[in-house]
Formats: sequence, structure tokens, C-alpha cells
Amino acid sequence: MPHPVDVHVGKRIRHRRWLVGMTQQQLAESVGIKFQQIQKYETGANRVSASRLWDIAGSMDVDVSFFFEGLERVSEDKQSTDAAPSDLLGDKEALDLVRSYYSIPENQRRRLFDLARVLSDVA
Repeated sequence: MPHPVDVHVGKRIRHRRWLVGMTQQQLAESVGIKFQQIQKYETGANRVSASRLWDIAGSMDVDVSFFFEGLERVSEDKQSTDAAPSDLLGDKEALDLVRSYYSIPENQRRRLFDLARVLSDVA
């Protein structure tokens, strides 16, 4: 069974790769490995070494710490009763929504955010 930290790091790799529009093949080529290894990293089946994570971060123009962001919340999420899915980074629809959201000009994005809060009764 994969360690929760390995799973979290793998999800963050997949999330960042998707946000920058990179395929597993492209990422693998940029760090000099086979795409199957990227698949194993993203599922947490294989651990990512520190040097490999450094290379992956460089290929995707992000700091290594990005892959550990939100890690302290992993155990808290198991106890949470929040309405959001526990694997938000693994939800393609949610990622599509985020990507679309950030492509909207900022003034319109703020209005959309306010509308979403009103519609969800969070406001």
C-alpha cells in the first residue's frame, strides 16, 4: 500500500503537469525517464527520489515545495465533513473549472467568484 505522502506528491505532480498542459510523455522526456515511471509517481505506486523531484520541479517551473503544499491537511481531510470531494486534485472537472477560471480577466473573475459564493449559500 502506498504511503500517503507518496500519494500526495504524486497527485501534486499530476495537478501541476495538467495545469501547465504537459503530457506524461513530455514530462518523462524532459527528466530523462519513461512515461510509465511518471504514471507510477502520479499514483504513488513508486516513490519519487529527491533528485528526481528536483528535476520534475525544474521541468514544470515550480518550486519543490509545491509538491508538499497541503500535506498537513491530508490527515485533517479524513475527518472533515466539507462538501468538497476529498480528491479535488484528481477531479478532472474541478481542474477544468480552475483552468477556465484563471483564463477569465481578473475583474470578471471576481464577479464570477462572488456569484458562485452566493449560489452556494456560503456568503
